Amino acid sequence: MGPLAGIKVIDMTTVLMGPYAAQTLGDYGADVIKVESPEGDVTRKIGPWHHPGMGPVYLNTNRSKRVICLDLKKPRGREAVLRLVKDADVLLYNIRPQAMARLNLGYDVVSVLNPRLVYAGVFGFGQDGPYAAKPAYDDLIQGGAALSHLMAVAGDGTPRYVPNALVDRIVGLTAVGAICASLVHRDRTGRGQRLDVPMFETMSAFIMGDHMGGLTYEPPLDRGGYPRHLSPDRRPYKTADGYICVIVYNDKQWDAFFTASGRTDLRADDRFNTFASRAANIDLVYAELARIFQTRTTAEWTALLDAADVPVMPMHDLESLLDDPHLVATDFFPVVDHPTEGPIRSTRVSATWSETKAEPQRLAARPNEHGEQILRELGFSGEEIAAMIRDGATTPAPAKE
Repeated sequence: MGPLAGIKVIDMTTVLMGPYAAQTLGDYGADVIKVESPEGDVTRKIGPWHHPGMGPVYLNTNRSKRVICLDLKKPRGREAVLRLVKDADVLLYNIRPQAMARLNLGYDVVSVLNPRLVYAGVFGFGQDGPYAAKPAYDDLIQGGAALSHLMAVAGDGTPRYVPNALVDRIVGLTAVGAICASLVHRDRTGRGQRLDVPMFETMSAFIMGDHMGGLTYEPPLDRGGYPRHLSPDRRPYKTADGYICVIVYNDKQWDAFFTASGRTDLRADDRFNTFASRAANIDLVYAELARIFQTRTTAEWTALLDAADVPVMPMHDLESLLDDPHLVATDFFPVVDHPTEGPIRSTRVSATWSETKAEPQRLAARPNEHGEQILRELGFSGEEIAAMIRDGATTPAPAKE
């Protein structure tokens, strides 16, 4: 019984951003019903896999949900969605609002059916600007929100995308917070509302919160950018036998580092001895740190810095992260038995609550695994469900393993 127990969410999203948001709501205890097209979410097709349609991206972004396949262009498929909406708390979608209107599922329609509904859209752009109808993907927004430019400035001059669906995850989590806030408002007033969470605006605020710099002022004091983040030596440091992640940040940590590293001479260097002077000379400071860390092994530095209470972490790869002693001790990557996919590695919910424990409700489902169950809950008879299958409004239940 997580903190959102009793909340019903209709998840009409695909790919990553919306499904990740809906999964989080499900992990927090909501009853999430994922409405897939008969073709299924495209991430089902991203391998490797044991069985087609059950790839790792899908498995790790669609747990804690029940799944039904519906063709919303068929009258009975749309009718099923409208029945779902009648007693739902949240409808989450990530196609463009214009497409929802074409399906006759716009807010003007569903809010009449259920005035308490939180109608949450996660899509590319705010609807009051010239980009309103444009499609958007993670890569496009990374570039458009200046992240690729920053990667070039901090790197070798080549614009790059972060090797992670960073935008989808950040905007998805932003949607979770906005949805929860809307539910609080709904419970206070009795009224739901339309909620738009645009990718471009969300990421522009996210990036510029760090990098607005002198552009904060009018007229500008500089061209923006946070120098510490953009320093070419702000990276994992090479040691005598590998790499290590260290940040020496405040004056107390620097004083401890001078002693631990044997570089007490730097205490007398005006470029190193105050926070302000280090910030003003950050490229030089980080370059000197890079030289210092090459003088000992990773294990030696880790022991020295841990003893000095200077922040230090290993630089993991994807495999070694699974064996990190802290994550092993907290069982953060449990191996669980999926009914069709066998043992699979999952992740725990990272947040904890003292009163309402949150944990995954169920593992990711096969296409239409809960379709008949959900349709019967909505009042469809066996004969009506059979007719929907014949009509293509839904698909047959998956064969039992």
